[in-house]
Amino acid sequence: MGYTIAVAGKGGTGKTSLTGLLIDNLVKQGENPILVVDADANANINEVLGVDVECTIGEIREEVNQREISGNGFPGGMTKAQYLKYKLNTSVTEGDGYDLLVMGRSEGQGCYCYVNGVLREQTDSLSDSYKYLVIDNEAGMEHLSRKTTKHIDTLFLVSDCSRRSIQAVGRIKELVKELDLKVSNIHLIVNKAIGGQLHEGVKEEIAIQNLNLIGVVPMDEMIYEYDSSGIPLVKLPEDNKSKLAIKEILSKIEI
Repeated sequence: MGYTIAVAGKGGTGKTSLTGLLIDNLVKQGENPILVVDADANANINEVLGVDVECTIGEIREEVNQREISGNGFPGGMTKAQYLKYKLNTSVTEGDGYDLLVMGRSEGQGCYCYVNGVLREQTDSLSDSYKYLVIDNEAGMEHLSRKTTKHIDTLFLVSDCSRRSIQAVGRIKELVKELDLKVSNIHLIVNKAIGGQLHEGVKEEIAIQNLNLIGVVPMDEMIYEYDSSGIPLVKLPEDNKSKLAIKEILSKIEI
C-alpha cells in the first residue's frame, strides 16, 4: 500500500473543499497515481474536483439487494459475490491524475455497515496499485470507528476557527486512541480563519486539546464565489490563498 492520507472533522468546516485542494496539489506535483475515496454518505468531493460519478457503492448495494429480493438472479450465471466484484471494478471514476471511488448513500433501510465493509475490501484490494490513498471521511466521528482502511500515515483534522470546533476535533483525536486505530501522525488544520490569524482563545483551546497545529487556511471569498457558481475548486488560480496554504501544509509532512 502507498501513503495514506485521511481527512476528518466537524461538519461545515470546509473539510471536503480542503481535501479537493490537497488532491489537486498532489496531482500538480506529479505525485500520482492517486486513489481518492469519498467515504461520506453525502458524497460531493467529485464536485470539488469537477468530475461526474456514474455509480456509487451505495447504489451497487441496493441493486444487489433488489436482485436477491426479486429472485431475478445475476446476469451471466454469476454468483452474488462475482457480480458484486464486477460492479465494484466498474465503479471507479477516472480523473486527471487520480481515480475516484465513492461510497454514496443507500436508499434502503438499515445501517451502512455492509456498504462500509464493501468499501474497506475494495479500498484494500485497489490501494496497492496507487502511490497515494486519500480518504475524505464523513463529518464527525462515526466513520473512523468503521475502520475504512487498515492504516493511516497522516490524519488531518479540519476545524474552523471556533473553540467548539477545536473541541470537536479533539474528541476525534481521542476516539482514534480509544479505538487503537493505526495512525502514524495526526495534524490539525484550522480553516476559515479571518485574515489567516487565530484568536488567543482558539490557540488556548488547541493547547488544551493537545492538538498539533500544522497550518491555518484563511477565510477565502474566492471559494465562496466558485462554490456559488458551481465551478470546481481545482480551477482556482495557483496563487489563490487557500491553495497556497494547502501547498505549505503538505510541504511540512514527510510523504
